[in-house]
Amino acid sequence: MKRRSFLKNTGVASASLMMPAFVKRLVPQQLFSSRSGKILIVVQLSGGNDGLNTIIPYQDDLYYQMRPTLGIAKNDVLKISDAQGFNPALAALRSVYDDGAFSIINSVGYPNPDRSHFRSMDIWQTGSSSTEYLSTGWIGRYLDNNCVGCEVPYHALEIDDSLSLAMKGIEHSGFAMRNPKALKRIADNSFLKAVAQQQPIEDHAHDNISYLYKTMIDTQQSAEYLAEKSRVHQSTVKYPGGKFGNKLKMISELITADTDTRIFYVSLGGFDTHVGQKSKQKRLLETYAETMAAFIKDLKSNGLFKDTLIMTFSEFGRRVKQNASGGTDHGTANNVFLMGGNLKGNGFYNSAPNLSELDKGDLIYQIDFRNIYANILEDWLSVKSNVILDGQFDTLGLI
Repeated sequence: MKRRSFLKNTGVASASLMMPAFVKRLVPQQLFSSRSGKILIVVQLSGGNDGLNTIIPYQDDLYYQMRPTLGIAKNDVLKISDAQGFNPALAALRSVYDDGAFSIINSVGYPNPDRSHFRSMDIWQTGSSSTEYLSTGWIGRYLDNNCVGCEVPYHALEIDDSLSLAMKGIEHSGFAMRNPKALKRIADNSFLKAVAQQQPIEDHAHDNISYLYKTMIDTQQSAEYLAEKSRVHQSTVKYPGGKFGNKLKMISELITADTDTRIFYVSLGGFDTHVGQKSKQKRLLETYAETMAAFIKDLKSNGLFKDTLIMTFSEFGRRVKQNASGGTDHGTANNVFLMGGNLKGNGFYNSAPNLSELDKGDLIYQIDFRNIYANILEDWLSVKSNVILDGQFDTLGLI
């Protein structure tokens, strides 16, 4: 069995899910004396966030005709242009926009869109077309092909129990963990230490076992290193309570501690709003906005925001018309946010979605999401994007 198939079939594609072993005692890398390199934060809004009720085309009468009760009242919209504005739940991010650190890309999608959560998320995470099925993610292929320093799995870190497809490569993958202290406690389990003293089999017939031991060694090294780094800096900024706030606070502390991690991946779920959308989305957008505002404040206080790029996406938008249950059903194109202290383009990259020209009730995409990936890869991570994306996609000039 090939190693990739072995990992898929045994469910150990994420290093953090492994029971760490102590084949040999590893010394964590020395703490860096100064932080260097650019940081990428990917924020995934899982479930299909309703972009039309996030960035509202308040001057378009069709918006209110198709959303008679679900539409955000014009007087409530936080107007940021003559035609569009923030959902009031995003008020905490208004100052980020006013400071020139917030880019909004409307109508982002891909040809022949898929309305399945799982399939559309796979497309976004792999950077594939809708007719391709890939087993590696766009960040994983970056780690495989161009990454300097990717011999350590925590170069790309997901704050979760398992690793997203976006972070999986063939030779290199990211690392997933929810809490470095908890991971270290698992790594220090005496039973696991005893098991790890067994000599791994080296012959070719047992490649999978050898690779399993290597994965466990990587996990042990990462557990010790990240636990040590988590003790270096404690943030004094007040974050909203809950899992999302804890995740972003942890990321800020690890960045400020100069952890040798350059890509962080984090998710906020619950955006599949078929029923009772207005209050549910309001609550989620407030959580997102208030947490991101605290995170950005934290980075700015340590002089790190200029070296940080934050991309927020969801696997698809929602249908333009509200449904009979006070919600919206699965749609297609959506907006993507970029935030950072070094953006070249602030405000709206393109015009509001055209609600007079729909495809069977869905928005027609204007921007292929891979153009955004190409912009990030080329102009932030400083690598050639065509190999990673298996094709040439023009960048947007926002970074």
